[in-house]
Amino acid sequence: MSLDLPLVAAGVIAVAVLMYVLLDGFDLGIGILFPFAKAERDRDVMMDTVAPVWDGNETWLVLGGGGLFAAFPFAYAVLMPALYLPIVVMLLALILRGCAFEFRHRARARGKAFWTAAFAGSSLVATLAQGAVLGGFIQGVKLNGRAFGGGPFDWATPYSLLVAVGLVAGYALLGAAWLVWRTEGELHGQARRWAWISAAATAALLAVVSLATLFVHPRIGGRWGFHGDGFDMAALAPLLPIPLVGLAGLLVAAWALRNPGRHHATPFIGAWIVFLSGYAGLAVSFFPDIVPYGLSFRDAANADNALALVLTGVALLLPFVLGYTVWVYWLFRGKVGRDAGYH
Repeated sequence: MSLDLPLVAAGVIAVAVLMYVLLDGFDLGIGILFPFAKAERDRDVMMDTVAPVWDGNETWLVLGGGGLFAAFPFAYAVLMPALYLPIVVMLLALILRGCAFEFRHRARARGKAFWTAAFAGSSLVATLAQGAVLGGFIQGVKLNGRAFGGGPFDWATPYSLLVAVGLVAGYALLGAAWLVWRTEGELHGQARRWAWISAAATAALLAVVSLATLFVHPRIGGRWGFHGDGFDMAALAPLLPIPLVGLAGLLVAAWALRNPGRHHATPFIGAWIVFLSGYAGLAVSFFPDIVPYGLSFRDAANADNALALVLTGVALLLPFVLGYTVWVYWLFRGKVGRDAGYH
């Protein structure tokens, strides 16, 4: 039996995007929380918790974007012009954020204040841009055959703004939960308060976005058994475990925050479960389309020989990327105190 190369390639890209969201999401969340820290030394510790891993987290964005270009060029050719502006803003913000991360540690007082603001602002802008990309993607892309047939600002709608704000809350939850796990003392207490607030905001916005998404396109509503005047329970029932898993993730995080004890990693696990649930919900809503709602991953795929070459490279390199990632997280495990200084 021959390997279904387009399906495997689509799975690799989907996993890469998910890994990026789960990993880079929490260090973007730390930047979003930066302005709320009480002292500059607390911000130093917040950066120290992600200093060994933040640049490796962004590797998955390269794999997702590069993989899309190599494996699904027709999808890349449609999605890029449809979402040029938010994607360019995101990339510029990520570049500024990387500069701020390095320069802040070495700057004097006035320069440090500038780079602190740059790190917080670029983290927020990058997250909002990612939310705009996601919102524009969910709304669907106008097609003219296998080419983009819409305008450069089709993505700019109230729905995209709502998704972007929801992503800010979600990343803030990931960042706060990470700090609960990795910090101690007064900063640990601050992180718990941030986690409560961001968890409540994430729950509320996730509910609103999920409801609004049912009205964005008939394809999504129909997939979830919604037809304008109510739900078809026969169609909805098989998919109910997905939102219930997300609710369980929020409850796990809330339980751990109410019972500090030794459960410092549990809020982070709960936040990850919420994101996994949301990602699964999107996959169910779109599959098999790679460009909603008219271009499937099979129609957008490159030739089999090109896919074979791409996947061979992935098969050779991905174990090293995964191994290095696991090793770094293991090496720098544990609490990060004020005397860490990973820079």
